[in-house]
Amino acid sequence: MRLSVATNFDPELIPALKPYPVVELFGKLREDVVGGGRASLQLGKISRKELAAHVRQAQEAGIAFNYLLNASCLGNLEITRKGQKKINRLLAWIDEIGCSSVTVATPFMLKLIKTRYPRLKVRISVFGGIDRVRKAQMWDEMGADCIVLDSILVNREFKTLKQIRKSVSCDLELMANNNCLSGCALSPMHMNALAHAGQSGHQNRGFFVDWCFLKCTEMKLKDPVNYIRSEWIRPDDIPVYEKLGYDLFKIAERDLPTEVMLARVKAYSERHFDGNLLDLVQPYGFQGIKGGERHYNKGLGWMLRFIIRPFMANPLRMLPLKRLAELRGMIKPIEGEPPVYIDNRALDGFIDRFFDAGCLDADCEECRWCHEFADKAVRIDTQNRDQALEAYDELFESMHGGSMWSYRPASANKRSPKKPEPQ
Repeated sequence: MRLSVATNFDPELIPALKPYPVVELFGKLREDVVGGGRASLQLGKISRKELAAHVRQAQEAGIAFNYLLNASCLGNLEITRKGQKKINRLLAWIDEIGCSSVTVATPFMLKLIKTRYPRLKVRISVFGGIDRVRKAQMWDEMGADCIVLDSILVNREFKTLKQIRKSVSCDLELMANNNCLSGCALSPMHMNALAHAGQSGHQNRGFFVDWCFLKCTEMKLKDPVNYIRSEWIRPDDIPVYEKLGYDLFKIAERDLPTEVMLARVKAYSERHFDGNLLDLVQPYGFQGIKGGERHYNKGLGWMLRFIIRPFMANPLRMLPLKRLAELRGMIKPIEGEPPVYIDNRALDGFIDRFFDAGCLDADCEECRWCHEFADKAVRIDTQNRDQALEAYDELFESMHGGSMWSYRPASANKRSPKKPEPQ
């Protein structure tokens, strides 16, 4: 087993990973000219000097560093003189500080880096959407050193996974603990939105309301089967993927406190976990990694700094976001059992259905496999859920209707027709 692990840039993380099969850390600056797969508001502030020191510390521990350039869209900046100059400066710095590899999501960036910085290995992001044999072969032929397969589309398609492994010579990696919805229709919009949310020089200047994430979370609360109808791989099911020829697994997220990340690495290393599966797969509650360190201190003030932009959106219409943050434990930890609990032990046997068939051509409502396991494994605090859904309704009404941006329908701007005079 080899693990590629997200870093929170805590110096204590690297020595703590020593007992585990971690071969690589991945991360990036909070924003740069390329952007990536997370918004600036999701990441702690880290300087270039601090990042370079972290890379050196990892190297000394025998751990490689992968710098993320995995934006699915650069806004065509990459085909301009100005954009090329900025991209080249960034790549020169990445190469200079000793990063061993970079992750990209576009073929152009792959060829650019392979031509100009041949020392760097290039990995293709999950945002590359690689979900079939021929697509994987094309990236392999273009010179990719490693491909992260599209977990949303293939993590439970065992026949496809087996064929891809047989058909390419480059390394392959699986995302183990994301919890996006399988086959999600929001995915293309979401990856493009995130690409620009962490891109320096973008006109939004870091302002971002993650509609896709909010909608996805609402869908899960409304129908618990969506917690199961997801892309995650349980630690207990890692041996299934190893038998298919996969031994490199990616562990997220980059905003995790060190102790939470270590718990995830431990579970996947041991191929066993007892407890709430969401502790391994959900984004963290943004409660702050190390409250005493400025680049990890994430409280309500941190959240408001990114969200409250009167010239971008109406701050009063953002208030449901604060209520949702409180209900999800994003502002302060929730005492007692979490609002949603997925009993990992109740999912024993869940993987069996996928040995014979995937989900590509399946109708979930006819299959009902995930529904059956959701009934057994998922527990939801109904009071917390109802309060959250009320906040989602209010938030989406203002976003979809336009009041968040002071939009008024054309009909509202017209004068009411004059009543006819009585005869």
